[in-house]
Amino acid sequence: MHALRHSVCNPTRRSAGHLIAQLACTAALLAGCGGGGDAGPSSGGTGAAPPASSFAAGPITGFGSIIVNGVRFDDSSALVTDDEGGASSKDLLRLGMTANVKGGGISDDGTGARARASEISFGAAVVGPVSAVNAAAKSLVVLGQTVLVLDTTVIDSRLVGGFAGIAVGSVLEVHGTLDATTGTITATRLESTAAASGYKLRGIVAALNTTAKTFTIGNALISYASVATVPANLANGLLLRVRLQTAQVAGAWVATKLGDARPRVADADEAHLEGSITAFTSSTTFSVNGIPVDATNARFPNGTTGIVLGAQVEVEGASVNGTVVARSVAIEDHAARHAEGFELHGAITALDATAKTFVLRGITIAYGAAGVVYKKGTEAQLVVGVQLEVRGTLSADGTRLQATRISFGD
Repeated sequence: MHALRHSVCNPTRRSAGHLIAQLACTAALLAGCGGGGDAGPSSGGTGAAPPASSFAAGPITGFGSIIVNGVRFDDSSALVTDDEGGASSKDLLRLGMTANVKGGGISDDGTGARARASEISFGAAVVGPVSAVNAAAKSLVVLGQTVLVLDTTVIDSRLVGGFAGIAVGSVLEVHGTLDATTGTITATRLESTAAASGYKLRGIVAALNTTAKTFTIGNALISYASVATVPANLANGLLLRVRLQTAQVAGAWVATKLGDARPRVADADEAHLEGSITAFTSSTTFSVNGIPVDATNARFPNGTTGIVLGAQVEVEGASVNGTVVARSVAIEDHAARHAEGFELHGAITALDATAKTFVLRGITIAYGAAGVVYKKGTEAQLVVGVQLEVRGTLSADGTRLQATRISFGD
């Protein structure tokens, strides 16, 4: 996960050398079009400037500081906000949460792609009560939205047993990506939030009735009659963010606040998106999680047949005036995503040598399975305080990581 996942030269994984060369090439192209940042020092003897800015949107797949779309962003000086622009804290960021990151230029020192984050925003797709659980399909209905739970969905350890610990009536915070064709949310993270003072929903407006002042998102009927400020562009098809009271009135959820949920995209020399195609005109003109993509000159390592509404994709390019001008568009392979797993950097804060688990960055990691690879150390050197880099995949219940590689020295 150190390197970004898709390259126009190698559709499965790029090397650090390929990354640097490609970033330099992108910067040169942008400069030739009048875009990009300062020239700065050249990289790799190419005579071209490395990119000066970056933007990434997708689920958080690691910490040390924060890893999104394969880039390890230093978040030590980042401004952190919620998806409504309110001040927040990096201490609230968790594995599987969906985030937008604005940062400086991406570099690679041989240990992976890195950048310094200047701004991080994050927010859930749904916060609300569970009204149905389908164990066979491994799906939920939360606030009228169908939520799919996969083997890549991180489940907060407070939900003992993972999916099996979720009951009707539970209040959950759901992070994930929206399938615009079905309204289904594929969860990237689930956590319990029993103390929620209000509910939240982000989705696509349908059945708008401006006389009754109601609309639907998924199967949730929402009344906005009490909302003081209604977006001027409220219309069917709009990606909307809604704050709700916790009790229904006459079968409708009562909105207290509405906001346009289309993401704000920073101009950047390097932009990386991971998510679902939420609007589709053609294989070269579409949106990912509400972010417009121009793929006119992009390469498609998996072809264009699967580039359809609702498809999970990864896009690399540059962002200009709110649009990502794609260099590469790849269909995301679920099996590969699960195998790639997660990555953590930090110090062990608790250790159970009998159970063969330790805690790093608040996450329980099991190391007792056969096949764990150790680098620069051995199992006997696992003690509280030791600095590690850990890579692993989710346990069957989604609440912990099963280590596949443990490297000492971070």
